[in-house]
Amino acid sequence: MDDDTNEQIKEQIQEEEQPQEESKEEISSQEAEEQEEISALGKELEELRLKSDEYLNGWQRERAEFANFKKRIDREREMAYQNAAGTIIKRYLVVLDDFERALKNRPEQGDGASWADGIDLIYRKLLAILEAEGVQQMNTEGQAFDPNLHEAISQEQSPDYESGQIIDVVKNGYLLGDRVLRPALVRVAQ
Repeated sequence: MDDDTNEQIKEQIQEEEQPQEESKEEISSQEAEEQEEISALGKELEELRLKSDEYLNGWQRERAEFANFKKRIDREREMAYQNAAGTIIKRYLVVLDDFERALKNRPEQGDGASWADGIDLIYRKLLAILEAEGVQQMNTEGQAFDPNLHEAISQEQSPDYESGQIIDVVKNGYLLGDRVLRPALVRVAQ
């Protein structure tokens, strides 16, 4: 009986050990599957992050391009306005020049004096309208000659002025914003 009992106990122990080994194998295979799934999910997450970053970069680039587009359109609109206004205003500058010449030779007394006062008033109104549109008269007398702003009609010897300095303004120049509407006609010291 002793041998039988011992055999039975051994069989029982072997039977108990077998399921544990099987369950250990099952657990390790489950862990391996879970690790594979975690790894796959990690890769998928990384791919989605890269795709998200790509979309974000594309969106930011498009937004910047749109902002630049709006700025360019605004600049072009402003330039078109200045060009149209400049073309019209140039025509009125001739009239302004005529008023200036007339007022240089205005009579001081008699009927012509009151008439000249009326012309002076019209001249100042026209000047105010042009200034409201952004037109500015260039301050050139005594300045150094700049070919971007001035047009020299003569060079003269002058002991009172340095070489390249403007002696006299024959016809006033005008700016529209930063753009030269009409260069000033000037006499320059040699």
